[in-house]
Amino acid sequence: MTNGSPVALVTGASSGIGARTVTELLAAGFTVYAVARRVERMQDLAAAGAHVLAMDVTEDASMVAGVERIVAEQGRIDVLVNNAGYGSYGAVEDVPIDEARRQFDVNVFGLARLTQLVTPHMRAQGAGRIVNVSSIGGKFYEPFGAWYHATKFAVEGFSDCLRLELKPFGIKVVIIEPGPIITEWNEIARDSLLERSGSTAYARWAKRAHQVLTEFDKPGRASTPETVARKIRKAATTARPAARYPVGRGARAITLSRDLTPDAVFDQVVGRMFGSGKQA
Repeated sequence: MTNGSPVALVTGASSGIGARTVTELLAAGFTVYAVARRVERMQDLAAAGAHVLAMDVTEDASMVAGVERIVAEQGRIDVLVNNAGYGSYGAVEDVPIDEARRQFDVNVFGLARLTQLVTPHMRAQGAGRIVNVSSIGGKFYEPFGAWYHATKFAVEGFSDCLRLELKPFGIKVVIIEPGPIITEWNEIARDSLLERSGSTAYARWAKRAHQVLTEFDKPGRASTPETVARKIRKAATTARPAARYPVGRGARAITLSRDLTPDAVFDQVVGRMFGSGKQA
């Protein structure tokens, strides 16, 4: 991609998938800029050779300054890994609309804005790679995850359109679709669920959904961040990447089953799992 080391920008790099992706790309020979709001949590990445920057994907000035710095220091950006994101759960009726907007700001608009900022540089190079971390949650649905799933459905559609727009300029767009992964994401999602719906009209089913989400943190139910990071490394380096990569335990099976299952049947399966298949 470049005469020297290819340059990668990884968002949400302070923990989990993002942190492990930085490590994988460093091992692959990239010059890596690891960005997140919490710089203090990335000191181990700095010690490993990454450039760590504070960046908030909900603040335009922060993103503009970060991209400008990378281009000033390296002269190019070869790979953008849009990994920053979180899960905001709760019944649609219970989640404040400002929180819903923040969910989209982080998971969709931050991703889109960074894409806008790096694209001119990649076009000028005639090459580049944009790797968007979506989720199998962009292919199926569950109660109490409406705002989160809506963002991931949006990332899927956004990325598919973007892939066709940027292909003439030599820029490849890849979607990563993790299944259940052992990170702090699950704890944040299920805690937000109880906070917003644990004592409302939805309490009975919200508590059941909290139990279901907790089960996925048990050994054997979820994959590790390293599993996803290795797939991101492949997406960033292989000559002909696939349009999307389901990754992790059960990810491919879940997405395939959703494609093949009628809505009414899928509703029944998910409803039984979350205890929301019957009226109160």
